[in-house]
Amino acid sequence: MSLSTESRIPILYEDNHILVVEKPVNILSQADSTQDEDMLSLLKTDLKLRYHKPGNVYLGLVHRLDRPVGGAMVFAKTSKAASRLSDTVRKHELGKEYAAVVHGTPSQKNGTLVHSLLKNERTNTVKAVPNGTAGSKLAKLDYETIGTHEQLSLVRIHLHTGRPHQIRVQMNEIGCPLYGDQKYGAQVNRAGQQIALWSIKLSFPHPTTKEWMTFYSAPPEAYPWNQWTTSNWLQS
Repeated sequence: MSLSTESRIPILYEDNHILVVEKPVNILSQADSTQDEDMLSLLKTDLKLRYHKPGNVYLGLVHRLDRPVGGAMVFAKTSKAASRLSDTVRKHELGKEYAAVVHGTPSQKNGTLVHSLLKNERTNTVKAVPNGTAGSKLAKLDYETIGTHEQLSLVRIHLHTGRPHQIRVQMNEIGCPLYGDQKYGAQVNRAGQQIALWSIKLSFPHPTTKEWMTFYSAPPEAYPWNQWTTSNWLQS
């Protein structure tokens, strides 16, 4: 793993077509009205400086991570790669796995969660609603409980859909809000705690060679992640 020169964002892989990085926590995926720093702008600046490129640098956003979430992200370095990766996303061929530390223990060790989720754009919040509710979208994930320590559990999650705040809302719906989540777990979390949600694995066909590629990103060696040994489960 190397670090980008300008932004100091860890680079997991780079070639002429794609850039795979480890997103630090609390950085936006893409610029919004807050004008806070964001991954897309930081990486464009980094590419411009590292390769001494005049003018604008192309970099395509393929998928997003919530601001407080860290881990693996892939960006497209050409418009052709962006188009093909976007097609991969539409076909549900972009494999995304996450690790989360939740309060409590799921009633079933492993399972599949399916909900209809409705986003409130004004408040930027999402809630589970009855099936068929106008404006709602289907959300589906599989989860596996890796282990439990005191009142917390480590779960590994495979997303079938990529809805806003999906993992946070769906785990809360089964009584297991994420550690540190102020938006969907304020009743059990303290202000200032960092949400324990990490993008640990991305897998997809390379946009030009079609070679199947897989990338891992380990959560930080800090509480609550350090209650479990990463090497025992990350690449299983």
